[in-house]
Amino acid sequence: MAQHASQIARFLPRFEQHLPRLGKHRRLKQRAQHERFRWQDKSAEAAASMRERSREHGAFIVNMASTCCGKTLANARIMYALAEPSQCMRCAFALGLRTLTLQTGKAFSDLLGLGDDDLAIRVGGSASRVLFEHHEAQAEATGSASRQALLDEDTHVLCEGQTDQHPLLRRALADPNVRKLLVAPLLVCTIDHLTPATESQRGGRQIAPMLRLMSGDLVLDEPDDFDLADLPALTRLVHWAGLLGARVLLSSATLPPALVQGLFEAYRSGRQHFQRNRTARPGGAERPPGICCAWVDELHQQVHDCPETASFQQIHEQFAQRRHEALARLAAEPRRRAAILPVQGLQGIRQVPLLAEAFAPQVLSAAVSLHRAHHSVDTYTHKRVSFGLVRMANIEPLFEVALELFQLIPPDGLRVHLCVYHSRHPLLVRSAIEAQLDQALQRHEPDAVFSLPDIRQRLNASPETDHLFIVLGSPVTEVGRDHDYDWAVVEPSSMRSLIQLAGRVRRHRPGPVASPNILVFSHNLRHFSRQPGQAAFCKPGFETDGDAFHLASHDLRQLMSAEEIAVIDARPRIVSPASAALRPRERLVDLEHARMRHEMLPQQRVAATKPLGSRARAAAARAVPEPTLNASTWWQQAPEDALLTALLPQRQPFRKEPDRRDITLALLPDEDGENALLHQVMEGERRGESLYVEVNRSQCEHLPEAVIQGDRIEPWGVTDYMGALSALASELDLPLSICAERFGTTTVRPNDSGWRYHPALGFARKRS
Repeated sequence: MAQHASQIARFLPRFEQHLPRLGKHRRLKQRAQHERFRWQDKSAEAAASMRERSREHGAFIVNMASTCCGKTLANARIMYALAEPSQCMRCAFALGLRTLTLQTGKAFSDLLGLGDDDLAIRVGGSASRVLFEHHEAQAEATGSASRQALLDEDTHVLCEGQTDQHPLLRRALADPNVRKLLVAPLLVCTIDHLTPATESQRGGRQIAPMLRLMSGDLVLDEPDDFDLADLPALTRLVHWAGLLGARVLLSSATLPPALVQGLFEAYRSGRQHFQRNRTARPGGAERPPGICCAWVDELHQQVHDCPETASFQQIHEQFAQRRHEALARLAAEPRRRAAILPVQGLQGIRQVPLLAEAFAPQVLSAAVSLHRAHHSVDTYTHKRVSFGLVRMANIEPLFEVALELFQLIPPDGLRVHLCVYHSRHPLLVRSAIEAQLDQALQRHEPDAVFSLPDIRQRLNASPETDHLFIVLGSPVTEVGRDHDYDWAVVEPSSMRSLIQLAGRVRRHRPGPVASPNILVFSHNLRHFSRQPGQAAFCKPGFETDGDAFHLASHDLRQLMSAEEIAVIDARPRIVSPASAALRPRERLVDLEHARMRHEMLPQQRVAATKPLGSRARAAAARAVPEPTLNASTWWQQAPEDALLTALLPQRQPFRKEPDRRDITLALLPDEDGENALLHQVMEGERRGESLYVEVNRSQCEHLPEAVIQGDRIEPWGVTDYMGALSALASELDLPLSICAERFGTTTVRPNDSGWRYHPALGFARKRS
């Protein structure tokens, strides 16, 4: 034990010098060929200018470039420019969604010509990656995608390191999971692979992510997409990145100022500890590090050293204000315009099925009106075609609205193709839906969609002159997919979700529009289904039932200004009024800024006095309120209060389980392989063992085909689960039952009454 401890103490500070690195990469060094991406060159130059100083003081970089400006490659180029040429690059790119992680990993593989030795892609579920790669291979086989790298694979140098000669690494890398996370110079992973670095509740789980942070830099992609409850864990990760010597980049076009400031303060606090212990003069003067900070977007780049929070805050506000002004100029000729659509006839209705019955006709009417104004013409059939998104806040109401839509009759001469997209489909069905949408909604070449076999067959098979392809989707449609819709109808939840969703409308096609192509309902369904006075813009959203963060009205016409409604973009989110000027009960965006401040920034603390008597001391202790726990508690409190225990990770865990944990269901074939039977996946006695327990058949209602057989409205997507399962099993060369166990699963909320299911609709709670 003493010998091992001695080796760790001796070799840990320099172990990163023995790990592989990525160097002399031509694509990461070469200048952009297209004017649109020249900002990447300037951003990389800005990073290179602070390379030397960042070795001593650390670096905190904010990339707020707009979507579709090459932000993913820009982040890699920035971190490559920041790395020492002699030591080469090591960096982890952490994301919140599996699909986005897989897409980013594929982008690096294709754009940079990286192989498995250079690039590790780690997502939570191996089944997701298998299906992703399967559909990619199918797309390549049909000619709709190309796997050819843009560069030859020998256009870079892999500095292999000497892991076998390092006592610590030799021992650590014997574990294959540690090796996968640690060895590759570039790591693209879901963030849950790194958050255990600060959560030492179970022995050993923190070691691999901690070593990764100690041996390379960190990029956080879309950190503002995380739930408010996950911000403490995100803050702990950034604090430890600073404490362990990493440099950090935040990447999102919609970063709110309180989130950026809170993460900077956490990083600065961690870097101070690093300065005291790991720099050339450890234990020296207590002078705070002058963190090397950079702000970049497609328009501006600037670099400043920020030893204090106040200087960082001031410069960030100036940068965000410049971006706000630039976005305002673009808003003069917007590619997206929005309008509020008043909800009618729902007052007094509480039950979700009845709400859906009254709501669905309004959805269809809005979709038809948007189609009339925003469509493309198929040059072969001369039919008018549009692809639209109907975004709903929650899956259960979405399921009911889908049932109602299939029973409606569209106007004469018009056919609706309806895709129901949310997270409660079996994995293989959801993956097939996403692959279908990935092909149809790539609109860089607007008319290419008419060459897709599925779209062509649907247009040729019916006489209607107008075709609406509608995606009825949950919030999963807002992030993680590079989709371009002609128009959108929105049930609102928050300003953040409106901005994210607006980015999916005409995403790939420039040019202004003259009339609204986004219609936002004035109220959401939760407003009608809950009791008067209860929060409605929640789950998802920022509203609570308490006084401080409870909206006085749920009518968007009162919560948003005319300017915010007319052109929905990132301006309200990236610039915040002063704290005293916020009106969180009266303005939707102010509610979000106020909650973000409350969750991220240090709370005002009451100065404690020291009375002489014991009774006076006790009275004073009772009089001083306990500080509110938030994300800043981790780094703001004294180390003995926070860092040396697992108390805060226990109180503020990453992705906290609900009181009733979600359960996993699987649709497995019967003995004849003809029908699917519902099973619940249970943990076995042995580690990693799964048991499949058949659910009582009375608890699984397989909906008949009649529910999706409407008049000129038909499903767009998978309608036969067993057929899709059999095809996948054949393509992957797997037994049917094994394929179902791996890819026929989904996660649902517990429900004593059971569930309803149809392949075109997914799972929903069974009505009691």
